Amino acid sequence: MTREETMNTDNERLKRLPVDGDVRTHGSPGAMKVCIVGASGKLGQYMVQHALDRGYEVVGVCREESVAKLDPFKGRITVVGGATDDREVIKRAVTGCDGVLVVLVPRGVHGYSSGTTQAVLDHAEPGARLVFSCGWHITRDGQDVYSWKLKTIVKVFGPLARLARFADLDDQVEACRRVFASDMRWTVVRGSDLEEGESQGLPVWSRHVGDPILTSNIMRRVDFALFMVAAIENDELVHEAPAIVGCRTPSALAHAAAIGDRMTVDSRGRIAVQP
Repeated sequence: MTREETMNTDNERLKRLPVDGDVRTHGSPGAMKVCIVGASGKLGQYMVQHALDRGYEVVGVCREESVAKLDPFKGRITVVGGATDDREVIKRAVTGCDGVLVVLVPRGVHGYSSGTTQAVLDHAEPGARLVFSCGWHITRDGQDVYSWKLKTIVKVFGPLARLARFADLDDQVEACRRVFASDMRWTVVRGSDLEEGESQGLPVWSRHVGDPILTSNIMRRVDFALFMVAAIENDELVHEAPAIVGCRTPSALAHAAAIGDRMTVDSRGRIAVQP
């Protein structure tokens, strides 16, 4: 059975009780502590809410000028203001955290993504779950198959963004290379194109861009955040770089229909395809 033939359909995982069965509130003894690096952005704020919904204690990291964006969560999370590639900021934020969620932003041309990544790798607690977000353009093994549209965007936008000193996609590639080389408990989540809207449930994933299940190339941003948070407790995603897409997209539904008569559901809510 390949990963393409395995779909996680447990869209209620976000709402489940913590693993020990105790109902926890923010900051209660024993609650899982999670750091979200890049918490003030759209994706980051969705992750904060999902983490709070699960009963996690949340530490959010963002630039000083963006701290006010987290005011809706005031009193419910701890905010650490500062550049996310500042090693001391990251060290202070990730201390004692069971998981670290990182929005990899290729901001500027001074190694922002790689600096953030290295700080997290160096200062995260031993055994912590590290989950990084990026786009489909990141490849782990070179086996991804990209559309002409995506290849054109990367080929044209990348150099222009760097020339304008706005962003550096190559630095994001370098950041992920460092993650892939690490022996920490990491996952790199590669997101499709995004849209706003109500949650449709936990996205589905495959190991390689170009696999049929991913053809639709669209997903709700709130569900990208859902996958990131759910990955913290999904050990099957350790040392994986899942490419994800919305679970209700045409390609995901077509894949489910094609394998429907060969599906079984295991005790963890996953669909497995019988030969």
